[in-house]
Amino acid sequence: MSNATEIKFGDPAQRVAQTDCWTVLLRPRQPTFGSLVLVCREPVRSFADVSAQGFAEMRQLIGLIEATLREVVAFERINYLMLMMVDPDVHMHVIPRYQSTRSFAGVEFADAGWPGPPVLDAVVLLDEATSAALLARLRDAWAVCAAEGRAP
Repeated sequence: MSNATEIKFGDPAQRVAQTDCWTVLLRPRQPTFGSLVLVCREPVRSFADVSAQGFAEMRQLIGLIEATLREVVAFERINYLMLMMVDPDVHMHVIPRYQSTRSFAGVEFADAGWPGPPVLDAVVLLDEATSAALLARLRDAWAVCAAEGRAP
């Protein structure tokens, strides 16, 4: 069963992947191309309360997230933001960073904050078709990366 944060970010429709303890979702508001949300499925509100299993799964997922986003986005840096001001369930925003604009399905994605901190309010709102296409691309790349063992 999805928690409130998973639901807010579009679970299950926006789901890229899921384990027992975590859900990876495509962020509907894209500050940079390929931005994701990694949401803990455990009933915890503090990062310190994530279980040992949750931390072990998170390590594997971070490896797959980075491998997948390297394939799809070709990021130069990656930021993990654990803000939890509005949505109290443990989660982090995964923001791929790059200097030059990325294009996908006819949409341009700039990194407005490069080379400084990410600018979270300069976003591309994905329409339904672009969201579906990007989600399919991420899921396909995820499956390839997982099959090739590209996570630690």
